[in-house]
Amino acid sequence: MNALEYKKKENMKKIDFSLHHKNRSASAFRTKKDEKRYWILLITLIALGLLFAFGLLVYNNPVPVDSPSFIPVVERRIVAVVAMLIAAICHSLSTVAFQSITNNRIITPSLLGFESLYSTIHTSTMFIFGASAMVSFSGIGPFFLQVCLMVLMSLILYGWLLSGKYGNLQLVLLIGIIIGTGLNTISAFMRKLLAPSEFDLLQTRLIGSVNNADPAYFPIVIPMVIIVALLLYVFSRKLNILSLGKDVSTTFGVKYQSNVIYTLVLVAVLMSISTALVGPLTFFGFLVAILSYQAAPTYDHKYIFPMALAIGFFVLTSAYFLMYHVFNSQAVSVFIELFGGIVFLIVILRKRSL
Repeated sequence: MNALEYKKKENMKKIDFSLHHKNRSASAFRTKKDEKRYWILLITLIALGLLFAFGLLVYNNPVPVDSPSFIPVVERRIVAVVAMLIAAICHSLSTVAFQSITNNRIITPSLLGFESLYSTIHTSTMFIFGASAMVSFSGIGPFFLQVCLMVLMSLILYGWLLSGKYGNLQLVLLIGIIIGTGLNTISAFMRKLLAPSEFDLLQTRLIGSVNNADPAYFPIVIPMVIIVALLLYVFSRKLNILSLGKDVSTTFGVKYQSNVIYTLVLVAVLMSISTALVGPLTFFGFLVAILSYQAAPTYDHKYIFPMALAIGFFVLTSAYFLMYHVFNSQAVSVFIELFGGIVFLIVILRKRSL
């Protein structure tokens, strides 16, 4: 008994020492070292992202600096950099929020069928109306038509499947996968019936690229993205609770179902804007989210969101700069999707489950 009592006393001393250790804190980070590492890494990523963005604007400019044509060339390049920032905000925030409410770090908002619907809209336009209609299918009207259709589909999906007594998020994901697969099948069938010239024109729209962005959309898109991003950031505390699951959220007094629908609507708006602006980027959001979880040693979304945004902007600007000016290649989105797909497979093989 004396030996057991001695062991209990030693264990209590260890527990008391760990609770009063000088490196522990009540903040979102486990230790001060983790917090310091987070801020250093965040500032470094922001600085590198801005550096690559500046390089995209001025490096290898065919016009001399003292030429009056230098500024117009830079302004055209600014459009691409702004599109990268918008895509980084939309994909990083929406993917992190989506994975938090689904309590799964593998699935992405792409499962809800946004990119499949985008592909179907453009493919059906080309198939029914021809190449001339496809070329003229641009401007504020067609852009908002695509955004509204994607958001409307998501609202119908959430309202129908989550409002019932037995509604659950897994059913939403399953229906989203089925709808996406069906739309992809219809698009693939129509693409096989197109002429080669029409198919080439369609492929330029279906491959995600910042060059697809039209600056005429920015005055409307930028305020929308900022508002939704701020709403998600303000919602960070509830996301921290929602990520613990339905039972824990209910225990803490959080209305789980209504808050999940609210989050999914914000995710739908961000994904719809990004997809309609630059095209589909399937694995980009997953890549950014996985890297942000590793870079931010905390579960507080107030810190995960900025890190995800910094990583997303850094990945896009560095990829475009290196592919354009080092490897002399235009297949930037293909490279990002390939790298993201490899990371996705590595994560699945390590977890051995979805």
